[in-house]
Amino acid sequence: MRKGLIALLAIQAVWAAAPTVADDGYGELVLVPAGAFRMGDNFGDGEPRERPAHVVELDAFYVGRTEVTNAQWRKFRDDPGYDDPKFWPGGRPVPKDQIPYWTQANNHGGGTPDSDNYPMMGVNWDSAVAYCNWLSAKTGKKYRLPTEAEWEKAARGTDQRRYPWGNSIDPSYANFVGTQQFDTSRPVGFFKSGASPYGALDMAGNLMEWCQDWYARDYYASSPKKNPKGPAAGAYRVVRGGSFFLDSFDLRTYARSAAWPSFLGHRMIGLRVAREP
Repeated sequence: MRKGLIALLAIQAVWAAAPTVADDGYGELVLVPAGAFRMGDNFGDGEPRERPAHVVELDAFYVGRTEVTNAQWRKFRDDPGYDDPKFWPGGRPVPKDQIPYWTQANNHGGGTPDSDNYPMMGVNWDSAVAYCNWLSAKTGKKYRLPTEAEWEKAARGTDQRRYPWGNSIDPSYANFVGTQQFDTSRPVGFFKSGASPYGALDMAGNLMEWCQDWYARDYYASSPKKNPKGPAAGAYRVVRGGSFFLDSFDLRTYARSAAWPSFLGHRMIGLRVAREP
């Protein structure tokens, strides 16, 4: 009887760990189910901007299993739709020759050999939004950037963990400063042990990722409980996840950062898509 119960629990654990995956032909997505989670600094080791910890309820959504790769971005870059103003915030496409790092082999830019499976780096927020809008048109599904709350739930689940995989970190889990001779990105999915509870990879380290929200340092004090979307306006957009050039402290699932949305020189920033069910 006891052996049977143990076997059943083991099977249930495998089922719980198996992600629900969708694929519209532009990269795998994993499902983050609807429900509540506790957002923010639950450990008391963070910054004031990560407090107060608060309960947030989210609708179900899908999130990219990995950061958008060079190969995925190239489909957009080579498509006539890239220059269509309707996809771009403000109707202003970013000229292709102004996107940095694309031709840099040391950063595995998408215009260099053997770079397909590396994350696209150096895109600004406008470019990230344009890519999502283009995906929506191609697939007939609603693609967008994740909200800050969606990003955090996708990274940490509902058990308030410090990192996507648990509460401690070493170089076998993620790409952060000093783990390589030259600090730059790794191929997406390089750290299989670093998966989040829903099966998303590289949500700590590698590249920081744009979120949909404007950034406000004190937003958590007034955040709505249901599907928060950030302040109505601001100067900076939220980025999450830490990067290859930051310390492990900055890879915590609840660590908050921000960047100027129009700047193209962010070597440490890429994107991960969200999709509505």
